[in-house]
Amino acid sequence: MTRLAAAIAVATTVAMPVLAQDLHFPMLNYRTGPFAPGGIPFADGYQDYLTLINERDGGIGGVRIRMSECETAYNTERGVECYQAIRGDRPLVIQPLSTGITYQLIPRTMEDGVPMHTMGYGRTSAVNGEVFNWTFNYPGTYWDGASVIINFLLDENEGSLEGKKIVLLYHNSAYGREPIPTLTRLSENLGYSFTSIGVDSPGQEQGNQWLQIRRERPDYVIMWGWGVMNAVAIQEAANIRFNMNNFIGVWWSGSEQDVLPAGAGAHGYRSLAMHGTGRDYPIYDDIQEYVVDRGRTAGAGDQIGTVLYSRGMYAAMLAVEAARTAQEIHGVAEITPAMMRDGMANLVISEERMVELGLPNFGPPFEVSCQNHGGSGQAMIQEWDANAGQWNLITDWIESDRELIMEMVMDDSMAFATENNITPSCME
Repeated sequence: MTRLAAAIAVATTVAMPVLAQDLHFPMLNYRTGPFAPGGIPFADGYQDYLTLINERDGGIGGVRIRMSECETAYNTERGVECYQAIRGDRPLVIQPLSTGITYQLIPRTMEDGVPMHTMGYGRTSAVNGEVFNWTFNYPGTYWDGASVIINFLLDENEGSLEGKKIVLLYHNSAYGREPIPTLTRLSENLGYSFTSIGVDSPGQEQGNQWLQIRRERPDYVIMWGWGVMNAVAIQEAANIRFNMNNFIGVWWSGSEQDVLPAGAGAHGYRSLAMHGTGRDYPIYDDIQEYVVDRGRTAGAGDQIGTVLYSRGMYAAMLAVEAARTAQEIHGVAEITPAMMRDGMANLVISEERMVELGLPNFGPPFEVSCQNHGGSGQAMIQEWDANAGQWNLITDWIESDRELIMEMVMDDSMAFATENNITPSCME
């Protein structure tokens, strides 16, 4: 083959994907750097579930899964480099595990025709599938999460937050700033005072922020942190004897890695939960038999059942179910990235299906549509029991204020469409 022919072949692979002999699920992970304690269990859960599908089922629809990893170290530039390296290798779905990387990859994946799933992170307005045809953020978004916390606090305060002081302690990045518009709008509607306090990455130095919190004397602190920032914040809160029941984190600020360093001081700390945790689900019997006992675990096996391991497993499960849906829609097993997008755009997750998968009551039922790439938007609240060393769910699924959020989604997504000369339309 000539160089020109080879170049044409590569370009064709990107623009017009051919049918694969396997199903490529790449992983943009971070097993190194300051955010590795969160990245490792997620990556392990994601890979172990895909290994389970290969070992137990022989793949999806008879086609085996091919996994690949690219280390981003939670660095946006490296994340983009990872995507550039794999974009021509038939990736069925990109999962960046970073809001900063997500923002950079949205236009690239749209141009290349590669679906992207940003589960509970990324750009919230990607909920609007008429503008963001290739980006999905089910089962919930940051704006949903902020609203769920406020709705929980309303229940805790007999339906009124009038006159309350709420502080947002956030990672000073695109990720950490995501909830600010929602919490600001809700403060105007509900009459609570709102202050946001940023923490520069990675978040080991928070002395000044907690001095400000002591001066503010807020009724509640909401945390949008990641990595070491979470553990430091929880320790700082314990040091000033802040009421841990009034300290509530987003779902990325509610893992074992966040609370264990503070010991007994973390008792009572709360966070959002987008799914269940622990090993009390039938799926773990299969992971034990087909992955652990066969020596096929992605890591040391010490994170199985923890919050972030479960989240990685959940993300992989949703990807596999979307691939199954794509196979059913198109009547072929060797699906392309464009077919995978169709599977994601028509994904239905029912409680009955969750039971079949060995995950009863693990996540919320939801259906994806062109108008809603974001799922149900529900979440639960969990509380850390330092004595038992475990998270306990203290609520059922809580609804977000979807009317307000969809109004904000439309404003932001249509502004993006105008800036990028996109004519909103449904591909479904």
